[in-house]
Amino acid sequence: MGAKTQIKAVDFFCGGGGMSYGIKEAGIKVIAGIDNDENCRATYEANIKGSQFIQADVFELTEEKLEKELNIKPHDNNLVLIGCSPCQYWSIINTNRNKSQKSKNLLIEFERFVKYFVPGYVIVENVPGILRKKNESGLQSFITWLKSQDYEVHYDIHNTNNYNVPQNRKRFTLIASRIGNNEIEPLKAEGKKPCVIDVLGEKNGFPKIKAGRKDSSPFKHSVAGLSELNLKRVKKVKKDGGNRFDFAGDKELQLPCFVGKDNSFRDTFGRLWWKRPSSTITTRFTSISNGRFTHPEENRGLSLREGAVLQTFPKDYIFEGTGMAAIAKIIGNAVPPEYAKRIGLAILKNHKNAIQN
Repeated sequence: MGAKTQIKAVDFFCGGGGMSYGIKEAGIKVIAGIDNDENCRATYEANIKGSQFIQADVFELTEEKLEKELNIKPHDNNLVLIGCSPCQYWSIINTNRNKSQKSKNLLIEFERFVKYFVPGYVIVENVPGILRKKNESGLQSFITWLKSQDYEVHYDIHNTNNYNVPQNRKRFTLIASRIGNNEIEPLKAEGKKPCVIDVLGEKNGFPKIKAGRKDSSPFKHSVAGLSELNLKRVKKVKKDGGNRFDFAGDKELQLPCFVGKDNSFRDTFGRLWWKRPSSTITTRFTSISNGRFTHPEENRGLSLREGAVLQTFPKDYIFEGTGMAAIAKIIGNAVPPEYAKRIGLAILKNHKNAIQN
């Protein structure tokens, strides 16, 4: 693709660069990533070379300032605006609505930039809840506006496991295009869907480790420590897919909060299955009490690098952060790069066809 048709993207709410990395791998030039969290800067800049990290609150950022800073113009057919806003407010696992109230209106703020720049393409990725509450979240009015501007709009809930990501991760995805007449969908992967066994374990470069191991190398095969009691619990959980019911009959080990509540939080303390995709990697994936995040056979939770690999970050992706929780947050919040790449490839394919026709 010549310089004339080089597609460029601005990634709003870029975090540690999952979307930017995947889009770049597809062949789109990422000119900037914007995020309010300064803690993401070091990770983003270490991996998304040639892209500018702009630390800004989208509520305070103006369209004119962005236009000037990035030298981008309205109505540019080769421009992609991406908005994968933090989504705690619309998430089904959200516990504190007040804390996440601000995230409720991020889509509406992103829409302001789309209306100003009217780019060739728009990408939105979020939790499924944003579609279930499409009127309240502002999604419905955004889609209506896009269609009024002659964008072809694809939007649906996609499981990233169908796109070469070894986890069950259902995400709302919108791709809008005013170039050509076709609706654009992420490119599905061919062949067998990837599972945990395809990316974790010794044969995939993950040496066996014990709970509490700290890895100061860039590989970050670090894992959270476990109390004596939790270690006893984990040892009782059957290898390859066992769950907390494996220790429910033991008075010492059964958690009081689960007594008589066999149907709530069934995945807590559960092990991953080797031959299935992992559960959704969240910001709390290093904690065995926050979901099915126990290693399929070792008596420990997932390491930072294991979570990153399940998110399809390459093994040499550099994660910078003040501690395990900060890095786990960057990993868990990310768009899986492989999924982002398949969105990018679909856009490039559409662009090429539209230009040829």
